Amino acid sequence: MTDLTSKRVAFVLTNGFEDSELTSPWEAVTSAGAEAVLVSPESGTITGKKGHEAKVDLAVGQAKADDFDALVLPGGVANGDKLRMDEAAVTLVRSFFEQHKPVGVICHGGWILTDAGVLKGRTLTSYPSLKTDLRNAGAIWVDEEVVVDNGLVSSRTPGDLPAFNDKLVEEIGEGQHERQTA
Repeated sequence: MTDLTSKRVAFVLTNGFEDSELTSPWEAVTSAGAEAVLVSPESGTITGKKGHEAKVDLAVGQAKADDFDALVLPGGVANGDKLRMDEAAVTLVRSFFEQHKPVGVICHGGWILTDAGVLKGRTLTSYPSLKTDLRNAGAIWVDEEVVVDNGLVSSRTPGDLPAFNDKLVEEIGEGQHERQTA
């Protein structure tokens, strides 16, 4: 198993996230030794669409990609839609790509990537309803369990979490990817 000791991973999300798309990757990275930090436009506690409550560690406006080794964007329709409308969240996401850091997106988590302008020529997957939006933003969309493109790890649904988690931990362990750019 990949050792992520001394790595810090930002999980950026808000109310309405897909519960397992936070809890499962969180468990995967922390079990590998990383410190996981919940970053949100909200303060206090946020709630998933199935009722899971999570404590916010850091406001998105105060978060800097410099302070983290990787980024995870869980899904959930409401979560994905709200985040892409938050300029501080969009700026933060773009900065992870500019710094060549690994980014994991699952389900509707990839929606914010369209607003961050980081998809031109990138191959990824998502929940199928995002296919047209991602393609319109320049992505090559494929329907696969997990896709890795130079540090960008993507999956479709909670059913893909085991494969997503394995690749996410692997990519974080590898560190920066020169071709992971905005």
